[in-house]
Amino acid sequence: MSASAENTSAANEPVDPAVAADPRGAPTPRAKSVLGVWAELTKVRLNALVLVTTAVGFALAELGPIDWAQLGWTCAGTALAAASASLFNQLFERRRDALMLRTRGRPLPAKQVHPAAVFTAALLTGYAGAALIALMVGLLPAALAAINILLYALLYTPLKPRTTFNTLIGAVCGAIPPVIGWTAVTGSIDPGAWLLGGLLFVWQIPHFLALAWLYREDYARGGHAMLPVRDHGGEITAQVVVLTTLPLIPLGLSATRLGLAGHWSAAVCAIAGIGFCWLSFVFFRQRDDRSARRVFLASITYLPVVLAAMTLDRGPSSLESLFRGRGGVTVEEAPTTAAEAPRQEPRTP
Repeated sequence: MSASAENTSAANEPVDPAVAADPRGAPTPRAKSVLGVWAELTKVRLNALVLVTTAVGFALAELGPIDWAQLGWTCAGTALAAASASLFNQLFERRRDALMLRTRGRPLPAKQVHPAAVFTAALLTGYAGAALIALMVGLLPAALAAINILLYALLYTPLKPRTTFNTLIGAVCGAIPPVIGWTAVTGSIDPGAWLLGGLLFVWQIPHFLALAWLYREDYARGGHAMLPVRDHGGEITAQVVVLTTLPLIPLGLSATRLGLAGHWSAAVCAIAGIGFCWLSFVFFRQRDDRSARRVFLASITYLPVVLAAMTLDRGPSSLESLFRGRGGVTVEEAPTTAAEAPRQEPRTP
């Protein structure tokens, strides 16, 4: 389940920068331990981004001190759901993965695990993740987790060889985890949830297109209909990268406007967004692997920096708001009912 997808992402999945540095490098199948096989099938490292964005959504939605137990249950269920989506994805794409240099060493194309075992594990982790969130957190975040699995496995994955619009579906999958975190606290999809989901959605498009440009020959070999595969000159790809990087600046600033984060967060979001946009313009002017790699590296720098700034500058109380409410009042100090709230005396003329 990832902005985070082949990503990753979400989903449009982020990829190790060391791998992106040499896009023509082909991993060769090698012996792996049982634990290593299943860690690769569930994309443990790549799905860490899913848990980070889920936790950020949870933290920014929490008005008082963070309920760490509730956050733990939310992340545990989301991790199981993300593992399920990854298992289904690799199961359904095992034949195409075998054609690509970057993915032919994965456990399924390398015949290191039986497809039936992967299918069983995908079902079990999917049910377990949704059930855990439903029982321990709430029905709305559980429904979002289940919907994300279905979108990733039954819509995004089948569309990859058919249309370039598959990237938009993958971006939706990567945008849902922070909304899961938000709804785990509030039980509703509020403007803050839409903002966080929108930020993740928009961010994934330039992130993934830069990656797809670097691997365009490999994606073509696997029969995937990625935009850089169809757009041979790269002009449309570069235009889309620029047009989807520009909205990140106002989206980042909107977190401060909505009261989710403070002014330090706004400054960080503005600086990071301007840097990201500048590198996107460079890629637009000179469409080569070096410029695309810089955009990709900028994308995997931008997101953790911005999410960290929002979390650390959470609400108007900045760092203090991790343990105090957004208005600087602890839960113990805040009135719990309307009857306990101080009455406002009428003004006398």
